[in-house]
Amino acid sequence: MLTRAAMVTRKSLFITTAESSAPSSEQSERQLALEYLAEAWNWAEDDGVESTSLAHASLFAALATLVKMHGDEAAAEMVAMLPDRIRAGEYNLERTVQ
Repeated sequence: MLTRAAMVTRKSLFITTAESSAPSSEQSERQLALEYLAEAWNWAEDDGVESTSLAHASLFAALATLVKMHGDEAAAEMVAMLPDRIRAGEYNLERTVQ
């Protein structure tokens, strides 16, 4: 029987190029976190979970964590900035960073 580690041929959604030539500790940790999430996402898709369901569950978990860590108002302020960031392409995985 193959283990999950032996079957790794991934379609990782979230792995991005480094933001700078010398990433900060925070950037490195965020990149590592994205790699973990991408692996979990891929396993869930392999098990038949739809991407839309994964996205909704991920947003819920992220927002609940932000509210727990920073409070309702701070989390709401962070979320209020998302439309502009989305429109600016920050979350477009297909954009070209120059």
